[in-house]
Order: sequence, then C-alpha cells, then structure tokens
Amino acid sequence: MSIIDVTITSKIQIYPTEEQAEYLITTMVQIRKALNYISNYVYQNNCLNQRKINEDTYYYLRDTFGLKSQMAQSVMKTVIAKYKTNKSNNHEFTLVEFKNLEYDLVFNRDYSLKPTCFSVNSLNGRLQIPYQSQGMEHYFDGSYKFGTAKLLYKHKKYFLHIPMTKDYPQTNTFKINKIVGIDLGVNFIATTFDSNGNTEFYNGRKIKAKRGHYKILRKNLQECNTKSSKRKIKSIGQRENRYVSDINHQITKALIDKYGTNTLFVLEDLTGILNATEKVRLNDRYVSVSWAFYQFRQYLEYKASINECMVICVDPRYTSQMCPKCGHIEKANRDKKNHTFCCKNCNYKSNDDRIGAMNLWRKGINYIETTSKELVE
Repeated sequence: MSIIDVTITSKIQIYPTEEQAEYLITTMVQIRKALNYISNYVYQNNCLNQRKINEDTYYYLRDTFGLKSQMAQSVMKTVIAKYKTNKSNNHEFTLVEFKNLEYDLVFNRDYSLKPTCFSVNSLNGRLQIPYQSQGMEHYFDGSYKFGTAKLLYKHKKYFLHIPMTKDYPQTNTFKINKIVGIDLGVNFIATTFDSNGNTEFYNGRKIKAKRGHYKILRKNLQECNTKSSKRKIKSIGQRENRYVSDINHQITKALIDKYGTNTLFVLEDLTGILNATEKVRLNDRYVSVSWAFYQFRQYLEYKASINECMVICVDPRYTSQMCPKCGHIEKANRDKKNHTFCCKNCNYKSNDDRIGAMNLWRKGINYIETTSKELVE
C-alpha cells in the first residue's frame, strides 16, 4: 500500500504578556531590518547562493542587528526562498521588500510546542507563551511532524502558522464503494450526484452577490486613487480571500462528512479556466473565472487523503452537453440562460448543473472499471 504525506497548516493565536510582547516586537523589528538588508544584497549582487551570502553578511547581521546564529541563518533562507518563489512564478527580478512583522521559526531550534505552552527564541532569551490550544490536542499523538512555523503580528495580535505533516495510506480502487460527481459553478458552487441517484445543490447566489459588492467597492476606491483607498482595496481583497477560503472549507468538509470513507469524488479539470475569459461577457468575467476552483480541489484532495477517500479530475469537455441517458452530445441540449438541459434525441430534461454532475459520476464509474481491470491484468 502506498503512503502519501499530507501537510496541514494550523493557525493559532498566542497570548504574550506585555513584557513578552515587547520582546517579540523588538525581535521581529530587527529581523525585518535584517530581511531587507539581505534582500538588498541579493538584488544588488544577483546572488542566491546561501554559502556566498553567509560569507559576506553573517557577521554583519550578528553585529548590526544583534541576531543570534540561528536567526541569521533563518533570515538568509527566508529571503532566498522568496526570490526563488518569484522566479518559479515567472516574476521579474525586482527588489523584494519585507514590510510585515514576521519571524520564521525552525522546529526544536527557534520554537517548540507543547499542549499548554509555546516556547520561542527571542533576542531577550527564551519565552514561554500560552496559546489557543482548543482543537490542537490530537496533533500531539506523535504521528505529526512539525515544520518551520511563521510568527506574525497583525491587528495588534500575534498569530502562529504551523505546518504539520502526517503519513496516510492511499486508498486504492478496490476499496471504493461510493462515487460522487461534483460539478462546480457560480450560481451553484457545487452540485453533486452520487451512487444512490441523489443530487444536492450548494447555492452560490448569496456568495455571488457578496463578491459583486466587493467588486463595486474596489471600483469606487480605485477612482479615488489615494493612499488610504489603496490600503482599503488591499484590506477588502484579503477579506474576500478569507471569505472564499472559508466557503470552500465548509463545502468540502460537508462532502467528506456526508459520504465518509472509501468514496471517489470526481471533479472537472478546470486548470485552463482562466484562458476562457474571452468567451465570457465583460460584466460577468470577474465572477465567472475568478472563483477559487483550484483551491476547492486542493481542500477536497487533502481532506479526502486523511479520510481514506480519492479525488480524480477528468476532462471537462461535453459534461454539460452530453445526455446521461442516451449519450447524445449537442450544444443545443443545454440552455445556459435558463440553466436547463433538454436532450434533442430522447427529450430527457433536468437542471444543467445536475447533468454535469451525473456525467462526472459516469466518468468515475469508467475510471474504476478501467483501473481495476489494469490492476487485475
């Protein structure tokens, strides 16, 4: 049986005393200065070699910013990782500025975590800080590996982001006993069709309206073109991202809870959806192509992995144009405006999103049959 690594990032709030908060701020300010110094060095010298950076800047970081040895090394790694990420995303080579108060923490060096206490290294020594432990209890059973965490200061509060990795056995096709086709959209975020012939719609009209409201706010603020309006635009964008992430979490969790283990979830492969903007009316482009479909897929995949389920993504072509009863494919079968489907061959009628979910369910059956046959042979 194959094993896969699943990483979950837990976001918890810590509660330092006034004195501890002062020490944390002092440490994070110095680290931010060091990050920008190293970033400027990388930009000026076009150098991402840590050994070279270490030779030229290590003692300067220690003497000028008062960083400890491990802090200096972490600063270099953080800057190098940021530039490499920009390069992998095909961004132009420009100077990276670190504006937020952040602190990357290596597990068992810069920090440790116990069920009742968070221990962190600072310029004033080790700090023992209580944190919001509710929901964290089962991560201390010894099966999770804690990774490099990030300490952040936002809205006058301190937050800790901790990646935790655990090995899970991968479900094989012989264990699958339920198949669920999931059609993703805008008016209905998700429409499901399962092996019992049941259909469920996850309504997205309120979400669509709320995102439209955010769009109007951004447009009005952009016309102001002031520093405060730009800050507000950024704040609105972050708020919308959190809202979208929360919705995707809720729906994917509901799907896993409803169908349980040994379920195969079938999604459309929508990786090229952003290239479809020219086919959508200008006023509808934002809501049609900017919903986080890939994020939905990621959330469902990792939840499926830890609950002994599977997720596959299939070719989306004709899923809303093919009749699930007779197999007839015709563009005229679907009425997008009224969200209906009527087969021109056998007159089968239904909701167009439901038709998509039914066809995805059928592709799931084909996948199981093909895979099982290959494994037997």
